[in-house]
Order: sequence, then C-alpha cells, then structure tokens
Amino acid sequence: MTEEMENLIEITDDDGTVIKCELYDIIEFENKQYALLTEVDSEDEDPEVVLMRYTEEGEESYFETIDDDEEFERVSEYIESLDTEDNDSDEE
Repeated sequence: MTEEMENLIEITDDDGTVIKCELYDIIEFENKQYALLTEVDSEDEDPEVVLMRYTEEGEESYFETIDDDEEFERVSEYIESLDTEDNDSDEE
C-alpha cells in the first residue's frame, strides 16, 4: 500500500454521507491527539478542514467526533495559534 493510500480515511457525516478525507496532520493537545482531515473530493480551492479526536488501541486507529463544544473550541484555538506562530516565523 502506498503512503498516499494509507493517509485516506472515510468518515460519515451526520446525514450518513461518506466523505473521503486525507489525513493532514495529528496534533497533541492536553494529553490527547487530534486529527486534521481535508476532504479529498472537494471542488473548493481551499477544502474544509475537519477536526476529530484521534486514538490508537493496539494497531487500530480511531477517529471520533468531538461532541463537547468547549473541548472543540479549545483545540481549534490552539491550532489557530500554531498557524499564527508559523506565519510569524515565516515573516522573519
């Protein structure tokens, strides 16, 4: 299996639609791991980024929806701060 194929994940949205995503990055925050996924078949130039909780049990990997709004906001703000730090260092 190629590395590109290993990074493809299928998730199911609230309507039951299966969406093919590519694993963009895994970030650790508050002793948990979170996955950033981008939609593969998106027609947008800037596809939507999906944030999910990521866990591993043995050799299995799981992607879970973050149901807690406060947790989602904290993680989102942290990721945005990382993006801001990267942009600041690029300007130097």
